Amino acid sequence: MRVTAVHSKATHAFSKAERSGIELIEGHGIRDDAHCGVTVKHRSRVAKDPTQPNLRQVHLLHQELFEEVAAAGIEVKPGQMGENITTEGIDLLRLSAGTQLKIGSSAVVEVTGLRNPCSQIERFKPGLLAAVLGRAADGSVLRKAGIMAIVLEGGSIQAGDAISILRKPRLHTPLQPV
Repeated sequence: MRVTAVHSKATHAFSKAERSGIELIEGHGIRDDAHCGVTVKHRSRVAKDPTQPNLRQVHLLHQELFEEVAAAGIEVKPGQMGENITTEGIDLLRLSAGTQLKIGSSAVVEVTGLRNPCSQIERFKPGLLAAVLGRAADGSVLRKAGIMAIVLEGGSIQAGDAISILRKPRLHTPLQPV
């Protein structure tokens, strides 16, 4: 389980620029990223209630999703879907809410929920929204566009850094959109 790429962007935009490294700041998110802060920064959520806590400080997305959508004929590269951390070898979508991940030598994030893919994904690449949504056996919607987390312990991370599961909650809580 490892980091394959890291991204940030100081302004609100769908895609984020690849960086050689990013700094996670405890309780805030990624330094110099538009979503960094204690309170919510996602524009549609700010419009509803700017005082709500920021449960979307860090966006993690699995490299395997790029391979899956490529099989559907859609080419997407790391950072283009707005993630801060592209991962490999960890089944992000099956983690429990409250799972703590250690990234690199010192950073710790806590999983808060799923990214809820929106129409921006479809505007970025036609067909991509359908490719990142699926259906479970029971008919419920599967959201595959990554997970969101908050920063518990800061630190610098870069591509190649290891990811490990530091703590899992006693009871598994399936991820819901945040």
